[in-house]
Amino acid sequence: MITVDPNKICYVFDVDGTLVDSQAYIIGAMGYAFSVLRRPMPPRQDVLACVGLSLPEVFYRLVPQVDNEERDLAEKAFKEYFAGQRADQSDPGFYAGVLPLLRQLHQDPQFILGVATGNSRRGLNALLEASELHSYFLTTQTADEHPSKPHPSMLHQALLETGIEARRAVMIGDTSYDRDMARAAGMHAIGVTWGYHKAHQLSGCTHIAQTVSELPGFISQIMKA
Repeated sequence: MITVDPNKICYVFDVDGTLVDSQAYIIGAMGYAFSVLRRPMPPRQDVLACVGLSLPEVFYRLVPQVDNEERDLAEKAFKEYFAGQRADQSDPGFYAGVLPLLRQLHQDPQFILGVATGNSRRGLNALLEASELHSYFLTTQTADEHPSKPHPSMLHQALLETGIEARRAVMIGDTSYDRDMARAAGMHAIGVTWGYHKAHQLSGCTHIAQTVSELPGFISQIMKA
């Protein structure tokens, strides 16, 4: 466990659909995975509705009729294609205003930051290295080490590593999976609507942000509660 001041507040961010716009990468990689399966890709909205889940869960939902061997093949194809696309892009695709917000929070001594993502460890590390953000996040949790969201394992581990109590921690994400994961871990949840789930799907969050600029105000409100 990393020793920190237990009076600090921990903000844990989802990645795809919250920090970065990965739609093009995801759809491209999914198209390639389904070409390997020799099956038509499901509708775009069905694919994006699964963003945030771990890949085994995604393919189980999208193609429940195929066997585990085929799903493993699709998962491997997706990961290879996705990693290749990101490696070829100099701009990770951060949403407008996200990087200034992360810098602001990182520089404030009363906050610590973390990540909980359905992405792979390799994918997250590549993103953080390309954007020089590794030092911003005290704890990082990926689908490689945990059950799929909305299981609270990622957040339980983040709290364990930071020594922060759940009541002083907030999950920020764009899907109902993030909200449900936060609830299961006893944390606050801020939903964001610029990602892959609509505002009505995020009901039950402590706050719902329509723009990045709203997040500091919501964060302040949670701190004072």
